[in-house]
This record gives sequence, structure tokens and C-alpha cells, in this order.
Amino acid sequence: MKTKISSLIFGLLLVGNVTAAEYVADSHYTEVFNPQPVHTGEQIEVLEFFWYGCPHCYDLEPTIHDWLTNKPANADYLPMPAVLNKSWEFHARVYYTLEALGVLNTLHTPFFDSIHAQRMRINDLDAFISWATKNGIESKEVEAAFKSFAVHTKVQQARTLSENYRITGVPTLIVDGKYLTSASMAGGHDELMKVVNFLVAKSATERQQ
Repeated sequence: MKTKISSLIFGLLLVGNVTAAEYVADSHYTEVFNPQPVHTGEQIEVLEFFWYGCPHCYDLEPTIHDWLTNKPANADYLPMPAVLNKSWEFHARVYYTLEALGVLNTLHTPFFDSIHAQRMRINDLDAFISWATKNGIESKEVEAAFKSFAVHTKVQQARTLSENYRITGVPTLIVDGKYLTSASMAGGHDELMKVVNFLVAKSATERQQ
């Protein structure tokens, strides 16, 4: 009887150790080939590359929102539209237009919803202006911001960073400019955020060395 109980306790401890084990490089995450500077000061940058047209990015949104409510205090989350081709460039321009107009926080999720939940095709400027005016923005303001030098510059920066990080798919998360992970690597959305937390702690420790 004691042997059975001891075996059970050992088994439970083993499961606990596996659960708490460190995540493995080249399995749950990879080191970035060309690490990039971060822009969050002493905070650990968590950069998410996404595309508005990506259903996997849309599905990850609720998990990201939940994580933001209890993320590590030393982590700063920065979403960034990936720019891998012309259609992705358009949606990156939409993102930075909403940001320039000061409505990103209120219209980021509705724009995602419009594409995926409502199945709207918003793939050109006219369609975007039509959508934006229905959401309370003057058409002239939308067009001016969309075509502005400031938005163009940010889109080019997003393109450059997508290339520098060698992004090939989304959603992809980069931690502290040097670690890359994704839901497929981590084993699901919830596991992804656990890997991110692990990498935040790992990066913070490495900064102190």
C-alpha cells in the first residue's frame, strides 16, 4: 500500500515538474537570427506581428486581451502589422491611419470584427473610407491620414522590421527583440502566453547578467 501511495506521489510530482519545466529552444521558441533593438526602455518588449486578414490573428485577440489584464509588470505589449506583400501593406496602412486619427483603441477590434465576423471585404481605400465614415470619421480625414507621409513612414518601418525578423507567418510574437514564438510552436493560445511569460522572465534575467 505504501509503495502504491509513494508511486502515486512520485507520479504527481513528475507531472508537476513537467508542467513547470522550462520551455525548450527550437521547439517552443527560437532565437531570432538577427536580434533587433527594442523601444520600451527598461521594460521587456512583447511585439506581436499580425495581419487584419488573418483568421488565426483574429482568434488570438481574446487571449491577448486576457493576458494584458495580468501580464508581467515588466512587459510592454506592442502590436505591429506585418508587411509581407501588397495586400498586407494595405491593412498596415489601415492600422496606422486609425492610429494617426486617434481612434485605434476604439476601432481596432471593430475593424477585425468587420472582416471576420461580418465577412466584409475591405481591401481598397474606397471600401475603407466607407467603413470609417459609418464609424464616425469624416471621409476627408480618413483619406488625408491614409495618404500622409507619417503613415507611409510607419508602414515602411513595419515592412523593414518584418523583413529583419524574417517573419513568414502570423501571428508571431517577438520577446525583447531576440526570441520568436507562435501558437503552433507553443502548442495553443494559452500555452503561447505561458511561453511569452517565460521568455519575459528569461530576458529580464539576461539583461542583469
